[in-house]
Amino acid sequence: MSTETISAAAAGTWRLGDLTVNRMGFGAMRLTGSAAFDLGTPSDRERSIAVLRRAVDLGVNHIDTAAFYFSRLRSANELINRALAPYPDDLVIATKVGPGRDPSGEWLPLARPDQLRGQVEENLRQLGRDHLDLVYLRQAGLDSIAEHFGALAELREAGLIRHLGISNVRPEHLAQAQAIAPVVSVQNRYGVGATRSRGLLRTCGEQAIAFVPFFAIAGEGRESGASGTDQDEVRAVARAYGATPAQVRLAWTLQLGPHVLAIPGTGNPDHLTENVAAAALRLTDEELARLDALSDAG
Repeated sequence: MSTETISAAAAGTWRLGDLTVNRMGFGAMRLTGSAAFDLGTPSDRERSIAVLRRAVDLGVNHIDTAAFYFSRLRSANELINRALAPYPDDLVIATKVGPGRDPSGEWLPLARPDQLRGQVEENLRQLGRDHLDLVYLRQAGLDSIAEHFGALAELREAGLIRHLGISNVRPEHLAQAQAIAPVVSVQNRYGVGATRSRGLLRTCGEQAIAFVPFFAIAGEGRESGASGTDQDEVRAVARAYGATPAQVRLAWTLQLGPHVLAIPGTGNPDHLTENVAAAALRLTDEELARLDALSDAG
């Protein structure tokens, strides 16, 4: 692939409520090297800051993060604050609440509805903001998210949150949330070989809601696409374009629909450039079908 004119804008844009973002974004989780996410050694601090600044230089204006993205030495939110504040006017920072970790890094039970304000304020402090652009309720094991989402809707009315999303959810959760307040985005796992949220992907497209896959570069084994190993079909498509398997997976993700946003993460400046370059890669219908067949099998 040519890397002469790389821009996140090459994939087009989408509106998150009243906020316009380029569909190629950046996920901050991998910057921390957190053992809680099996990410290994954190990237050098100054290198992480340089990666964030380079992402913005390449047109990334949608960054996904969370207060619980931290390791012994790194906090994703703090790195974002250090690298990018004062923030560009067009930069949208999305964060997540629900899960929590204590200062030693141990996971806490899912936050109660009355604890969500504290988590929102923690993100505000770390990011140095007076409001959050987009906050996802990331649920785990709830039959109904109404009470939790209602608590976030109250914080939205209070001006602490601009827009709301939901993460790690089932179709009924989207309906529950929409009965309370507008949902601008759904963030679920989705990628080549891991398409269990296909129905939600379709519903979001029909309702003009953004769908934001996490682990889009990874396959069913979570790290297959990110670790340098991949299915033969993915490698074959990559060879045809002089691209990497990760770039092919990102291109496939972006061609799922105009409402789909990519948020690949990396602490490596070269990988960042490759990821953003994938915004311009267009696969043929036949190639998309071959990769879809892998997903069906997964």
